[in-house]
Amino acid sequence: MTERIRQPALAPPPIRPAVPREDNPSTFLEAHYRHVWQTRMHDLPFVNGALGVEAIGFQRLDGDWLGVVITPWFLNLLLVYGGGQLWGDIPAGERRYLSLPCGTMQFIADDDPDIGPYQYCPLIAPVDQLPDMAAARVVAADAIRTVFASPPPAQEAVAQPVAAEKNPVSRRGFFRRLAGKRN
Repeated sequence: MTERIRQPALAPPPIRPAVPREDNPSTFLEAHYRHVWQTRMHDLPFVNGALGVEAIGFQRLDGDWLGVVITPWFLNLLLVYGGGQLWGDIPAGERRYLSLPCGTMQFIADDDPDIGPYQYCPLIAPVDQLPDMAAARVVAADAIRTVFASPPPAQEAVAQPVAAEKNPVSRRGFFRRLAGKRN
């Protein structure tokens, strides 16, 4: 008799630990997404032929890489493991919230066989409303500037002194006013 181990029907995919990237991932990501564009995505109806593939603004944050990738089918903020403290291995499809300089943002984990595990925050998908690469670059640059900018300090609400009523209202006067009658 063979012993079978019961497996749940909807088990999450196994977590593949990320390998840290020492160098800026821009060139690597651009080459990968250009290959995807040429081999799998170029004939699909939702792609924007006016756009190309470009990685913009990748820089280290807490030791990991954060930047924007533009493709003819999405514009995403990507987190790539660089050996830092921002990264956390989670199964593909799971979501996590990251504290960034601009505030907390939601990222989705993915695992591509060619580029390995990464996490992304969708900015625009589909990108059919972007007229050209110049507009896409402006959006990407604005996103990077926003993500790396500290939020303005919260302004405390200044308590306004409550104006004292000129004549104190009695209980009877309150109900008379409520009924629409004057004193």
